[in-house]
Amino acid sequence: MKVVIFDMDGTLIDSKKDITISINYVRKTHYDLPPLDEQFIVDVINMPVRNLPELFYNTPVYQKKDRDLFEEHYYEQCIANPYLYEGIAETLYQLKSLHVSLNVATNAPTLFAQRMLSHLHVSELFDTIIGADKAGASKPDPKMLEIILSNYGTKHLPHKTWMVGDNSKDIDAAKSISISSIFATWGFSSEGEADYVASHPLKIVDIVK
Repeated sequence: MKVVIFDMDGTLIDSKKDITISINYVRKTHYDLPPLDEQFIVDVINMPVRNLPELFYNTPVYQKKDRDLFEEHYYEQCIANPYLYEGIAETLYQLKSLHVSLNVATNAPTLFAQRMLSHLHVSELFDTIIGADKAGASKPDPKMLEIILSNYGTKHLPHKTWMVGDNSKDIDAAKSISISSIFATWGFSSEGEADYVASHPLKIVDIVK
């Protein structure tokens, strides 16, 4: 059995426009702050260490009202503009044709991940779509990966499992349970270190073969 686990935002889909719109909605509604641009938000999300509430809302910790408003707004916003990166759909179907088991592990809430991937007509290709809320931990903690792999009756499958992501958190999660990692350069980050580096989604097919 071969298993590929994908990150979502910045790996499968470009979602930065809608994330930015919802963050700026909270900034304006609760704090009357000016809007942040997409690139700043992407850069912040990809920082290995950062305080998101401080950088997004000028608060030292997430306020419940901010989290609630963001999630309420993003539930509708998240399917307004996302799109699959070029080559992703073809890659997923090619992997399925090779009988590779596909999964998603995202730090986004599971509800949003399922909603967005369903909207883009690819949710049915994945055995498991799991967010940090279901695992109780965000990457680089490997809990989501362990849950996915436990569904196949094993903790991990050395040399037969790959984690694909655009962030060091994805790569570190894979390393911590000794599975292979593939860094995706087409998403939110153009440079990174992993067992493999893929400049186009179809390169994943070659690696897995």
